[in-house]
Amino acid sequence: MKQFFYAFRKGDALTKLSFFILGFSNLFRGQVVKGIIFLSAQVAYFFYMFTYGFSAIGKLRHLGTREQGWVFDEDRGIDVLMPGDNSMLILLYGVFAIFITLAFLYLYKSAAEQSYSLEMQIKRGKKPLSFYEEVTEYADSRLHKTLLFLPVIGVVVLTVLPLVFMILIAFTNFDRNHQPPGNLFTWVGLDNFKAMLSSGSVLGKTFFPVLGWTLVWATLATSLNYILGMLLAMLINKKGIKIKGFYRTIFILSIAIPQFVSLLVMRNILDDDGPLNVLLEKAGIISDYVPFLTNTTLARISVIVINLWIGIPYTMLITTGILMNIPEDLYESAKIDGATPVTQYFRITLPYVFFVTAPYLITQFIGNINNFNIIYFLTRGGPATLDYYQAGKTDLLVTWLYKLTVNSKDYSYASTIGILVFIISAVFSLIAYRRTSSYKNEEEFG
Repeated sequence: MKQFFYAFRKGDALTKLSFFILGFSNLFRGQVVKGIIFLSAQVAYFFYMFTYGFSAIGKLRHLGTREQGWVFDEDRGIDVLMPGDNSMLILLYGVFAIFITLAFLYLYKSAAEQSYSLEMQIKRGKKPLSFYEEVTEYADSRLHKTLLFLPVIGVVVLTVLPLVFMILIAFTNFDRNHQPPGNLFTWVGLDNFKAMLSSGSVLGKTFFPVLGWTLVWATLATSLNYILGMLLAMLINKKGIKIKGFYRTIFILSIAIPQFVSLLVMRNILDDDGPLNVLLEKAGIISDYVPFLTNTTLARISVIVINLWIGIPYTMLITTGILMNIPEDLYESAKIDGATPVTQYFRITLPYVFFVTAPYLITQFIGNINNFNIIYFLTRGGPATLDYYQAGKTDLLVTWLYKLTVNSKDYSYASTIGILVFIISAVFSLIAYRRTSSYKNEEEFG
């Protein structure tokens, strides 16, 4: 910003006029095409804002006032459906107008600074670049900017804008009772967060138990997959083990099969009337079916165990290469000093592997917090309970969010949960990563 204000103070008349009429300096200093582009962008922006933009931003204050409804038409003697405002579209158009304004402000700042830069070039006796020469630069020395332009626009339009829209939904009462255009929704401030974090509310009595199970699940799923996957890799890589490639291939098969297919098959196998219960009953081991997926404790154990079957091969593949790179001298020295295999594991293998894989471990933990597939395809969040609001005993926050959106249309509550999950994930990731040796000692292992 210092350069922006400096350009206005030090620039000549043409440069100062460019702060009010974009491209003015370019037009009169030989960069006609570029000047026309800047001027056209300014005209298009103000045309959009005066026709749609300012109105869209202004409506953000109340998100609509006129509801759609039936009104009796005295002339025709019938009820006529009168159109109303649509709170969702008002919010979307308002956010879009704000993004357009931010994009224009960036263009405005860039154009104003370039006008001063052009003035300085001419004063130094340099010839301004023509439009063709600038385009050629963007295909050569500035190719990185050209290649990044479309991806950045795509990220902003398809990711950032919808994300901001969904975040704002958390501060409204957009639910099944407020469906526009028949029933408008409006701003409620932090009411949704207060309800979600209040231990006395129905939402709070659901949020905290589901959060607790989510953290327990993420901890067990991550740590067990990590430790057992590492031990499996060590076993396969152990000297004397033959056909190692065959064993790796066997375990990798669980990765090759699409996860949702495996989970749906396991759901059918563990069903109350599924093959496993039938087999156990015919073998005389049980007299009644085992509620693998309908009992709270067994259902939670089942999802953890099945997740091991799916997740261990990933850790095995990642740690295999790391284990092969651990210097043999370390183990030989440890053996000479009388270290047992357990001591070698905790003093050499685990620290070495953890140093390299700590960022991966953090990523896996966050991924398990948001592990939708394993829970939804296996248990659907069940077993169901009346103690929770729209959630089951194995639901994670992410599957509860999904149910609130699809089943009960409580979009504002779902958005609130999404924000809370993001805060939890971001805080944990930053704190955990900054405390790892990978972050503190990037250049060395010790």
